Amino acid sequence: MSKKVVIVGGHGNVSLRLTRLLTPKHTVTSIIRDPAHASDIAAASASPLVLSIEESTPADFAKVFTGQDVVYWSAGAGGKGGEARTKAVDYEGAVKVFDAIEAVEGPKPRLILVSAIDLRDPSKPPPPHYNDADIAMSERIRKAIPAYMHWKYEADKNLAQRTAFKWTILRPGGLTNEPGTGKAAVGRTHITTPISRDDVAKALALLLDREDAATLAIDIVGGDAPLEEALDAAIKKGETDFLY
Repeated sequence: MSKKVVIVGGHGNVSLRLTRLLTPKHTVTSIIRDPAHASDIAAASASPLVLSIEESTPADFAKVFTGQDVVYWSAGAGGKGGEARTKAVDYEGAVKVFDAIEAVEGPKPRLILVSAIDLRDPSKPPPPHYNDADIAMSERIRKAIPAYMHWKYEADKNLAQRTAFKWTILRPGGLTNEPGTGKAAVGRTHITTPISRDDVAKALALLLDREDAATLAIDIVGGDAPLEEALDAAIKKGETDFLY
C-alpha cells in the first residue's frame, strides 16, 4: 500500500538513494536546508521542502509530519561547523523532530532513524560480542570523531525512552560508495566490515513496512547473508542492538 513519507536530511547520499527506491510506489517529501538542492530532489521524483533543522521549531515540523505515515531521520552536520553545530544538528535537531512527532495531533507517523554502529556508553566495557579488532576500531573512531559519537549517542538515548510513537533505529557501519551487493550482516555482529550506501538505503526501504521493528535498534554491516533475509531474521529475533 502506498505511504506518505518524509525524509529529514533529504540530500544526503543515503537519502537520495532511499528516495529513488521509494518514489515509484510512495509519496515522498524531502526536507532540505539548501534551496539549490531542490532540483536533485525533484529529479528523484520527490517533493523538496526547504526547512532548517537548526532554525525551525518542533511546531514547524509537526505541521509537515501531520498526515504522514513514516518519517525518516537521515540528517547530520557531517563534521561541518565543529562540535557546536554537531550538537545543534545531530542531537538538538533530532530531539526537535522527536518532539514534533509527539506533538502531531491524531495518528503519529513512525520514525526510522539512521544512526551509527557502536554508539554506546564508553565508560562501560565493550559489548561481549566484540573481538579485539572491533575494540580497536571502536577506539579509533572515538578518537577521530568524539563529538559526533557523543551527540549521536545522546540522541539515540533520548529516542530509546520515547513511547508516544513507534520508532526504529538503523545503525550502519562504515559507509562506502561501492555498488550494493544485496548482502549484509545484521544484528549483534562485528563492526569492522564496511557497507555500501546502496545496501543501507535498501535496508531503510525494507523497514518502511516493518512496524514489527518498533523499539529496535538494528546494527548492519557488510556481510554474506541476503540483506532482506538477514534483516527479517533480526527483526523477528526482537533483540535490540542499543545496549547501553
